[in-house]
Amino acid sequence: MPKVLLDMKNIIKEFSGGVRALDKVNIQVREKSIHALVGENGAGKSTLMNVLSGVHPYGSYQGEVLYDGEECHFNTIRDSEKKGIVIIHQELALIPYLSIMENIFLGNEKECRGVINWGKCRFEAMKLMKRVGLDDLPDIPVNKLGVGKQQLVEIAKALSKEVSLLILDEPTASLNDDDSEKLLNLILELREKMGITAIIISHKLNEVTKIADEITVIRDGRTIESLVKGKDDISEERIIKGMVGREITNRYPEREDVAIGSVCMEVKNWSVDSPFITGKRTIDNVSFYVKRGEVIGIAGLMGAGRTELAMSLFGKVYGKNITGKIFKDGKEVKVNSVAEAIKNGIAYVTEDRKGQGLVLLESIRENITLPTLKRLASQGVINEHKEIRVAEEYMQRLHIKAPGIYQKTSNLSGGNQQKVMLARWIYANPDILILDEPTRGIDVGAKYEIYCIINELAKQGKSVIVISSELPEVLGVSDRVYVMNEGRFVGELSREEASQENVMRCIMQSNAKKRVS
Repeated sequence: MPKVLLDMKNIIKEFSGGVRALDKVNIQVREKSIHALVGENGAGKSTLMNVLSGVHPYGSYQGEVLYDGEECHFNTIRDSEKKGIVIIHQELALIPYLSIMENIFLGNEKECRGVINWGKCRFEAMKLMKRVGLDDLPDIPVNKLGVGKQQLVEIAKALSKEVSLLILDEPTASLNDDDSEKLLNLILELREKMGITAIIISHKLNEVTKIADEITVIRDGRTIESLVKGKDDISEERIIKGMVGREITNRYPEREDVAIGSVCMEVKNWSVDSPFITGKRTIDNVSFYVKRGEVIGIAGLMGAGRTELAMSLFGKVYGKNITGKIFKDGKEVKVNSVAEAIKNGIAYVTEDRKGQGLVLLESIRENITLPTLKRLASQGVINEHKEIRVAEEYMQRLHIKAPGIYQKTSNLSGGNQQKVMLARWIYANPDILILDEPTRGIDVGAKYEIYCIINELAKQGKSVIVISSELPEVLGVSDRVYVMNEGRFVGELSREEASQENVMRCIMQSNAKKRVS
């Protein structure tokens, strides 16, 4: 059996207010293995890796960190990187306007007597890019790359630091199935060809069971168990039971038999041009409708235009040269701004909760009431008592796990941040709620709760539009599914017709028609 490379013993980490995020956590990672760390949002996975990498410095936690048999006292990330421990966070740490080459060697430049040797940087960058399967020119700015390729730049950056233990926090959360598959295969290849050990944090349990040699389950800041491939049962159902403390027999809650009402919103001939590339049509003559009490899904591959469609409908926050009409209850409405969209009962929960959705430095209370302050004010003065009551009510209704409504949203887990965004728009009481990747990067337990919220909204007669890169999710929650490809709707499937095969058939047929024309 391979030797233990990393041994973290009895790790205790507390934050202000006496919140214990880690309670005597233990984990052993063997050399040249892929070790998965799983648990619900808020279980302590990222906190544990931040202890290991020096984000939480020695002295701010209790317990021992042994690496390659030596006790380590890391005070900064640079300290852990000197040992060959490199962490890639879920939010990628790339500078968008710098080139691939500059990002790979950022803070680790190839220099001589204080002068950067750009020729050497370029040569070494190309070698690293080839190793991770990145075939672009090293001079291209990373903001010109898709998310999948940006992940590869992060891995090349880690390899430039002579990594021996690579930590990946939700590496495939923002990737489509093809890019996810490529990334997982690369991790396996790095283990086989370079002997790199990896720790992967992921809520996609099918990926965990595919590549992990060993799985450690954490729940409520404590180590529950470690499972070894080939020895223990590592089925998704078994892992879920360890994560949530119970079996989840149905990933998607049953919908009550609620009569679907009349058409609430109808979009006709909606077209949008890219604000970044002159002459590029992002959304091309899209028409669809959603009824009251109905959940419709929009399926499609990454880059199909789903998010761009949602953002353009929500006050035209994306796009230019927008044409087409929106009807609400049969009457045409204007949504030329976010304020107009909200006034007409349209709400949008963005896929980018940290970048565009939440004010991370503000509290749960302030984030929930942000778009509806007028409702809580009298003569321009906010009624704080009413605001507090609202925040506490929605925190309880949506089971947001936090010490209280004054907790900063930056300190919440991804699942609880998502619930804060949902609470905000549910309180706004919209008629149409557009949910863009509503469960990205959150665990199965929190996903189930959000699916229940979607069902409850439909029961109340709301119209819900769900956009998701996880095709089983779209199929599991929707009454109807629209299939989108290259800016167009290329199929509409009833609940009975909707299957992964039929969705892909719509996409393939549209591609074939385009080639013929």
